[in-house]
Amino acid sequence: MNTSIRRGSLEMIAAMLISGTIGWFVLVSGQPVLDVVFWRCVFGAVTLLLISAVLGYLRPGILTRSTFTLAVLSGVAIVGNWLLLFASYSRASIAISTAVYNVQPFMLVGLAAVFLGEKITAQKLVWLGVSFVGMLAIVSAHGDQSQTGDTYLTGIALALGAALLYAFAALIIKRLSGTPPHLIALIQVCTGTLMLAPFADFSPLPQQATAWGSLLTLGLVHTGVMYVLLYGAIQKLPTALTGALSFIYPIAAIFVDWLAFGHRLSLLQWLGVIAILLAAAGMQQGWKWKGRTKIQPVNVPHHQTKFQK
Repeated sequence: MNTSIRRGSLEMIAAMLISGTIGWFVLVSGQPVLDVVFWRCVFGAVTLLLISAVLGYLRPGILTRSTFTLAVLSGVAIVGNWLLLFASYSRASIAISTAVYNVQPFMLVGLAAVFLGEKITAQKLVWLGVSFVGMLAIVSAHGDQSQTGDTYLTGIALALGAALLYAFAALIIKRLSGTPPHLIALIQVCTGTLMLAPFADFSPLPQQATAWGSLLTLGLVHTGVMYVLLYGAIQKLPTALTGALSFIYPIAAIFVDWLAFGHRLSLLQWLGVIAILLAAAGMQQGWKWKGRTKIQPVNVPHHQTKFQK
């Protein structure tokens, strides 16, 4: 393993481990979901503004009117994605929400077929079927004793909505090839700040240090630092390795949920989670079935890597 790939792997692992703790900071903040996303956008915008300035991305001529418009539209989708995903944590648990959220590659395939005319192959349909079976297993488990059936299903529905919005954002970002990703992220969080400012609750502001600490961490670390690590890794790693390492995120989230909140998955839920992650891995890595199970990696566009959370 050469130095560049080793460094990129470490950056990707760090980015995914950071992503896996997002749910914990969201719940520990104790703030309404809308306020959490608003402050994440504010602190993330400050961080990404400084990073973009250092990298020289604020000079004129980088963005055209059309690319700026597309970046804003992707920001609307990403911010909506955060709102729905964060809202699902308290209803279906971090572990289940994160697992369900990982159906987004299949939604992206469907949207690409509808809007871009991309072909849905038989192999993709197979993985879609595996994912659907996993979803049925999770839904049929109905959560633990602390959750009512309706609340649990609402959490799953919110996670599915978040995945759909992420797929829309990825589809838009696909048209922004060549635009610095840090600048795209900056436009997205600035869009979120302007979108949510009229609805954020400023009276009273959070009083506890833990709340502000969580909000600052979500903005500075989970948005600013995580994007720097993620995009640095994408530039250094082969696509297949990037996709493989991205599955550290849901695994980390499941263990964080267990260690921090004691949420244990039932056997049926575990089977559902494994089915969804296996199907998503098969989709992203391009695994194919020929006679005996034979894995054949193919190239996958970078935009299918996690564009967090």
